[in-house]
Amino acid sequence: MSVPGHSQDTLQAAGRRSLVDTAIDALREQLAAGAWPVGSRIPTEHELAERLQVGRNTVREAIRVLVHAGMLVSRQGEGTFVRSTSDPAAVLRGVQRSGVRDVLEVRAALEAEGARLAALRHTPEDIVRMRTALAREAEVIAAHPVRAGREATVEHDLEFHTAVVEAAHNPALAEVYRYFGASVRESMRTAFGDHEMPEVVVATHEALVDAIESGDPDRAEAACRALLAEPIAAVEQLLAAVAARK
Repeated sequence: MSVPGHSQDTLQAAGRRSLVDTAIDALREQLAAGAWPVGSRIPTEHELAERLQVGRNTVREAIRVLVHAGMLVSRQGEGTFVRSTSDPAAVLRGVQRSGVRDVLEVRAALEAEGARLAALRHTPEDIVRMRTALAREAEVIAAHPVRAGREATVEHDLEFHTAVVEAAHNPALAEVYRYFGASVRESMRTAFGDHEMPEVVVATHEALVDAIESGDPDRAEAACRALLAEPIAAVEQLLAAVAARK
């Protein structure tokens, strides 16, 4: 008996994909439960296939997915080892479900630490990059006295803040920040619309660059927190206004 609109190969592929998904979920649960500590080697494909009651090819595909996700790492001739017991994709999905205030507060914490480290580790090129982004932002503001038409400031502002954090020369910090920076922008646009996003104050941005260039980490952190205080307060007001309308 045939199924209209579906070939036998398609049905087999769908069934196989379901088995792979099941195997992925089972392995994720084992990793999260600490069945295999970070750094340890997981059982062989044959052993896992017997435990999960699936074929070795299914196990191989599931492991490939978890290697790509960063939970496992394969070493030629040695086997597959645990890199992380938490799924980064699941963490990011959790962040996406967080409120704009929550994400903004985490971004602020990352940025303040980035500013501290940038004061200690920045290069002349880093300072040029910050000032260039800030100059472009100021040009857009000057060209559009009325807020409408200033959409370009959003990208220039994100470019500026990213330059600050990347001046810390910590790749892990920079990667996490890039994600949070984009999430904050998207969350704020979704929640409030571009016209309600906080205005950019160029003077506080310039003060941050000066503080980083001075090489004083305490001054840089203080300048960063002062810069972020206004947008955080603006978001609080917007959230309160949204709550009041409900």
